[in-house]
Amino acid sequence: MSLALFVMQCLNGLQLGVLLFLMAAGLTLVFGIMNFVNLAHGSLYMMGAFIAASVYNHTGSFGLAALALVPAMLVLGLAVEAIALKKLYDRNHLDQVLATFGLILFFNELARMIWGASPYYMEVPDWLSGTVNLFGVTYPAYRFLIIVVGLAVAGGCYLLIHKTRLGMLIRAGATHRQMVEALGVNIALLNSLLFGLGAVLAGVAGLMAGPILSVQPGMGEPILILTMVVIVIGGIGSVRGAFLAALIVGVVDTLGRTLLPALLRSLFDRSTADTVGPALASMLIYLVMAVVLALRPQGLFPVKHG
Repeated sequence: MSLALFVMQCLNGLQLGVLLFLMAAGLTLVFGIMNFVNLAHGSLYMMGAFIAASVYNHTGSFGLAALALVPAMLVLGLAVEAIALKKLYDRNHLDQVLATFGLILFFNELARMIWGASPYYMEVPDWLSGTVNLFGVTYPAYRFLIIVVGLAVAGGCYLLIHKTRLGMLIRAGATHRQMVEALGVNIALLNSLLFGLGAVLAGVAGLMAGPILSVQPGMGEPILILTMVVIVIGGIGSVRGAFLAALIVGVVDTLGRTLLPALLRSLFDRSTADTVGPALASMLIYLVMAVVLALRPQGLFPVKHG
């Protein structure tokens, strides 16, 4: 593999990583603070992609699609939390899993009713259809934008969590939930804000993924699985852990799918390598997760207590 191709694959891994972070940031806070298992988070990602694609296809403006998406996802997230999930916070995790799995089915059918079962395409904007030069490598401008947006959101999350009063309450709620509630903090409002923020981040991930993936019902489930892996590796409740683990998963998955088949071709015949390579590559991130669970069950970057 040439150096240019290796750098490009690393950038592709970084791009996948920041998309996963957009998904994992909100979900890990919901897990860590609300102790709530939300399997429908991938459906919010799917709805964000559909909403953004609809606005973009009707207006032709990617900027308008982004502006419309944020309030739309905030309202959707708050509505889902108020109508379907608020009464489940004190129930056991099995009830939460069953309820949010039902929401997956509901949103998938809703998407089919509104947009149809066929893929709903969202084109890359003309002004982002070119390339940029990075480290001597020609890289698609839109994919570079995904990296920039993901890193900007990561920086915004850091400032929110570590530099604001709301962030202080979020961090306190992640480690000392009962004490925060005893001090008079409206924990129900905090839960609603967290869920709304998570929905917005998932929607932004859907917006950014729309032009490079086919927008279709059920697209939220595969990325939800990867997001769960990120949260387990990073540590439940840790935004910093979600960011670093997302980058690890993105780079490992991308480089694994590129390098492993090529490595196996040097050891076995081509047909065997082409059969075994992709299968092993798809298992790499789960092997990483298994190793992390064996060595550090709390995750690589857990929330610090005390």
